Amino acid sequence: MQRLKGIIKALMPPPRWRVPVIVMMGAFCGIAVYASIVSNAVSYLSDSPATCVNCHIMAPHYATWSHSSHREHTTCSDCHVPQDNIFRHYYYKAKDGTRHATIFTLRRDPSVIMMHEEGRAVVQENCKRCHDFTNERVSAYHVTAQTARKGQGKLCFDCHRDVPHGTVRSTAATPYARVPLPTSPMPQWLQEMVKQR
Repeated sequence: MQRLKGIIKALMPPPRWRVPVIVMMGAFCGIAVYASIVSNAVSYLSDSPATCVNCHIMAPHYATWSHSSHREHTTCSDCHVPQDNIFRHYYYKAKDGTRHATIFTLRRDPSVIMMHEEGRAVVQENCKRCHDFTNERVSAYHVTAQTARKGQGKLCFDCHRDVPHGTVRSTAATPYARVPLPTSPMPQWLQEMVKQR
């Protein structure tokens, strides 16, 4: 107990700094809560494809997937997130989601979205996992992202490039795509106040 009190005392700022530190920590926590509500952060824990269109740049990919045969059997996460264990699944989701959020927030999103190397490896793993029985006798069955990079075979989507997203190359590819819109994070009382003005 005495040790815990010593740790707390060591972490406490001097008396004249306590109020400013408390105010700053309160502001930081408030901004963090606000950012998580506005970004709909909790939705990213699910595997719902509608979550992917929280970022408007993913609308063409959602629209083309929703008109493909994959829609009946898979979600976005089934292909783009590791499925071998729950820890790797959520670690990859958090890491990749943070990368995407950073790119989107800084407005560095390209007009043509390309998978990075780690994403290509994950999609290849999942192609092989789902199509295991079909692909036993296909040369791409034993190819990994690492062997493909060395020129020792092709990845599944090197040939099946348009599955399941068609020929989507940019946000302009499907200008009239219908996708589920994210709900507004604005509270109802504030929406009514804005309407009255």
